[in-house]
Amino acid sequence: MSVFWPFGSDRKTAQSPQRPAICAAIDLGSSKIACFISKTEETATGPRPRVIGVGHLPARGMRGGAIIDLDTARDTIRDAVQRAEKMAGHAVSMATVTLTAGQIRSARIRAEATLSGREVGDRDLKRLLDAAIAEADAADRVILHAFPIGWSVDESRGVRDPRGMFGRKLGVTVHVITAAAGPLRNLLHCIQACHLDLKSVVVTPYASGLAALTDDEIELGATLIDMGAGTTSAAVFDNGALIHVDTVPVGGAHVTNDVARGLSTPLAAAERIKILYGSALDSPDDDREMIEVPPLEGASDRMGSAPRSLLNAIIRPRLDETFEMIRDRLKEAGAHGHRDHQLILTGGAAQLPGAEEVASRVFGRRARLSRPHGVAGLGDAVSGPAFAAASGIILRETRGAAEAIAGPPRVAGSVRVTRPAPAESGPRAILRWFAESF
Repeated sequence: MSVFWPFGSDRKTAQSPQRPAICAAIDLGSSKIACFISKTEETATGPRPRVIGVGHLPARGMRGGAIIDLDTARDTIRDAVQRAEKMAGHAVSMATVTLTAGQIRSARIRAEATLSGREVGDRDLKRLLDAAIAEADAADRVILHAFPIGWSVDESRGVRDPRGMFGRKLGVTVHVITAAAGPLRNLLHCIQACHLDLKSVVVTPYASGLAALTDDEIELGATLIDMGAGTTSAAVFDNGALIHVDTVPVGGAHVTNDVARGLSTPLAAAERIKILYGSALDSPDDDREMIEVPPLEGASDRMGSAPRSLLNAIIRPRLDETFEMIRDRLKEAGAHGHRDHQLILTGGAAQLPGAEEVASRVFGRRARLSRPHGVAGLGDAVSGPAFAAASGIILRETRGAAEAIAGPPRVAGSVRVTRPAPAESGPRAILRWFAESF
C-alpha cells in the first residue's frame, strides 16, 4: 500500500505517478455485472480516459451485491470480461471491482502527534496516518479506504498540506471505510477464479460519486445516492473529501417485488410494468388509465387490468421508505449535510419517474438525476446512471487514488486460485484447456 499526498488537491491534476495506460473496471451489481476497459489519452487539458471495451450481463450468482453462488458468479464475470476484451481488442490480467455488500461502515478517527516546534515532513504525516488507521483495524473487518479529511497544525485547522509548516502539535482526521472479511474473501476468490488479479476494491457509492458529481459539487458539498437493484447507498462529500458512506438493503428490485405482489403478476411482468408505466407522482388521468396485467401462472387464462393510480400507490411508499432510511442513517452518523448541499441521484433505480421529487421532499432540498461524465467512448446503452460506478473506477484509475492507502485489501485466509493443468495430453487437450480458461 502506498501513500498519496495530499488528499484535497485539485482532482483535475491529482494523478498517480504510474498512471495505467489500460485499466479494467468491474461493477458487481445485484441486477447486472458490467466490465469497462479503458485507455488513457493525453489531451490539452490533461489525461482523459476513453472506454474501448464494454461487457455487461444480467447478474447471476449475486444478491444484494454479495456473491451467493461462486461458480455462477465466476462464469458471469468471466463472460462480461471476455466481451469487453473482444470489443477492446486487448486482454486484461488485473481489475478493480466495486463493493456494495459486506456491511460497509464509515468511521472518522482523530490522531495527534507532538512536533516540538520543528518542521512537518513526510515521515510525520505517514506516522500519524498509520496510527489513525491502526485504530480502525479489527480481526473481522478489512480496511478498504482511508481518506485524510482534515489536517491541523497547532490551532490552525483545515490545513490541506501541512508539509513545511512549523508547530508544536500535528493532527489529522481520517475517514476509514471497512467491510466484513467474509464477503470480501468470497469476492477475491471469485475474481481469482476468473484468472484476474485484484488491483483494488472500491465501495460503490464512492465510485459513483467520482463519475456523477462535478468538481465543484465535491468541493462545496454534496450527498450522492446510488439506487441499485438490491441496495441503495450514499456517499457524502464536503470540502473536497469523502466524509461518509452508508448502505441500506433496499433497491429497485424491492419496488418490482411490491408491484408483483400488489398486482398479482409475475416478476418479469412487474418489472416491465414498472419501467413502462410506473411513477411516484400523481397524475389527473391515473384513475382512468388502465394497465394490462398478466396473471400469475395457473391463476387465470385472461389478461387482467389495473388503474395506473394503483401502480403508483404501490411504488410511492417504497421510495419514501428508501429515502427515509438513508436520511435517518445519515442524521444518526452526523453526516446529513447542510441544506445548501447538493442532492444527487444516480443508479438504475433512480431513473424511475418521480424519484427526484420524492427525494427532494424527504431530504428537504432539491435533488437531481446525474449520469456519468468525464469518460469518453461511452455508447448510449452504457452512458446512463446505471453505469456510474464502473465509470467512476475508470476516472479513479486515470487520475490516481486520493487516499492514504491504496492497493488490494488484505484479507486473511484468502486462497490463491491457479489454473489447473490439463488432465489429458496432446494438442486437443491443450486447446480445450485454453478454451475453458480464456
